Amino acid sequence: MSTLAVTNHPAQAAKVIQPAWVRIMHWVNAVAILLMITSGWQVYNASPLFRFSFPGAITLGGWLAGALLWHFAAMWLLMVNGLLYVTFGLATGRFRNKLLPIKPSGVIADTKAALTFKLSHDDLTRYNNVQKLLYAGIILVGIVIVLSGLSIWKPVQLQYLTALFGGYDVARYVHFFCMAAIVAFLVVHVALALLVPKSLRAMIIGR
Repeated sequence: MSTLAVTNHPAQAAKVIQPAWVRIMHWVNAVAILLMITSGWQVYNASPLFRFSFPGAITLGGWLAGALLWHFAAMWLLMVNGLLYVTFGLATGRFRNKLLPIKPSGVIADTKAALTFKLSHDDLTRYNNVQKLLYAGIILVGIVIVLSGLSIWKPVQLQYLTALFGGYDVARYVHFFCMAAIVAFLVVHVALALLVPKSLRAMIIGR
């Protein structure tokens, strides 16, 4: 009788860390971003901003026209999925609960703890201040990269948006540096997922 009680006790149930909608949108975003980055590198190679180009082995599309087709297809996927993610995040209160407040003192303390490998990851339901800053920041970067991309794609039709970025050429630089910020975020994100495997497990099965 006592064994049954322990087995069925609510406290013994696995806690849901990541709800289904978060997991689905996370992996859709992962695919869309990967497609956009690799096809974007091929587009960049056709008209480089700096004195380097990306190796063909890590680009998508094969040539400019093919890369643009992949880039635009992934763009719509990212925009629709991103819009749904932001809508759900605001409507469910997830952003408020997970990302706020962000305290400068907390960011400094958590950064020091991370650099000395003393940052705790025991409670996956709560983000530390560094995570809050990174996740909130990458959402803003995602919005800027989409808007700058639209201003590059349709500089005449969206001339006011292009002008907001300081013109077509400046918008290209903004777009590039946003891409670089996303790549840097992904490197850190994947590294942390490998260092804390249970966080990756939670993003796959939710628990």
